[in-house]
Amino acid sequence: MSLNLKVLEPSGILDAIRGNDLRREVSDIATTGADIVLIDLKDVNFIDSSGLGALVSAKQILKKANTDLFICSVNDQVRIVFELTKMDRILPSFTDRHEFNSQILEQRQAIN
Repeated sequence: MSLNLKVLEPSGILDAIRGNDLRREVSDIATTGADIVLIDLKDVNFIDSSGLGALVSAKQILKKANTDLFICSVNDQVRIVFELTKMDRILPSFTDRHEFNSQILEQRQAIN
């Protein structure tokens, strides 16, 4: 049985507008189904409180759908915001997709 992985790649500033787009995408995924959602932040250069709210909403939406959420490729600015707001304790984060693949995907595929 293969895992159903969905990858989202927001870009620019993760603010109210892009945060709403992200929520919409996550809601669609929750409806259609996925085992894991990976939000790759490699192209996000800034996140504000609305962006953080969107990530928290994404986590809640996906939890109700029994879908795991992970984050990767967080830049220094976003990492600092995550640490200051304790988001780093809520959202499992990986250095990049390679680290995510080796620590999560390969493990889960071995189990399935």
